[in-house]
Amino acid sequence: MDIELASLHALRSLHHIGDKTLRLLVTHFGSGQTAWEHTGSFADIPGLSQKAVLSLTKRDLSQRETLFRELTDSTIQILHEDDPLYPKLLREIPDHPLILYVRGNFDWSSLEHKPLVAIVGSRKFTPYGEQVALRLGHDLAEAGVIVVSGLAFGIDKKAHEGSLDASGETFAVLGGGPIDKDIAPRSHVTLAEKIMKSGALISEYPPHTEIMPGNFPARNRIIAGLVQGIVVIEAAEKSGSLITATLALEYNRDV
Repeated sequence: MDIELASLHALRSLHHIGDKTLRLLVTHFGSGQTAWEHTGSFADIPGLSQKAVLSLTKRDLSQRETLFRELTDSTIQILHEDDPLYPKLLREIPDHPLILYVRGNFDWSSLEHKPLVAIVGSRKFTPYGEQVALRLGHDLAEAGVIVVSGLAFGIDKKAHEGSLDASGETFAVLGGGPIDKDIAPRSHVTLAEKIMKSGALISEYPPHTEIMPGNFPARNRIIAGLVQGIVVIEAAEKSGSLITATLALEYNRDV
């Protein structure tokens, strides 16, 4: 067991400990292990919310190994930002996650040699939008491109399906943890299982994270950060797809 990764995961699994708070703790204590094993007060740490302090104070120190074992049993891997396997493009963006949870059969050592393109768009597509998403997903995958999307209803689903139809590799970036009972929508669990056979499920959220509306705009920055370019299909004027496109432009990606 990697004690540092296990400590980071245990901290991240606490209520009110998001990525920013996790970074704050690591910066303050020097490591996740030291932060987890700290037995003194957390109340005097600048920037730490009262809810986070309470959660840290009430943590069960014996749970670190149990939580990490659950990851192993669920075939979930943690990629730390310093890990050479951590996606290099994602590491470039200023708000990249300290740790990523990944699950699937994708060979992460091959990532730097492959282009990635995101396909995102409306949940309520037209027949034309469906055709375009399927065709682009298929043709990009056939050309050796990893297709990235968010496993949502609509264009996301069709982009993943198009890639799979071409026996390609596709990444689904989730707004919850990368295990079956955390996947939303529930109807896409079977699709997620197909994606894992050659691609991966990716999330900054640990298993059993409560899926909140705010998770998805945060998720979108990972989609935008992972790729060289993004294709937007039939997005509504106020939508997560256009948030992703705006982020991609800020990250100097092609849209």
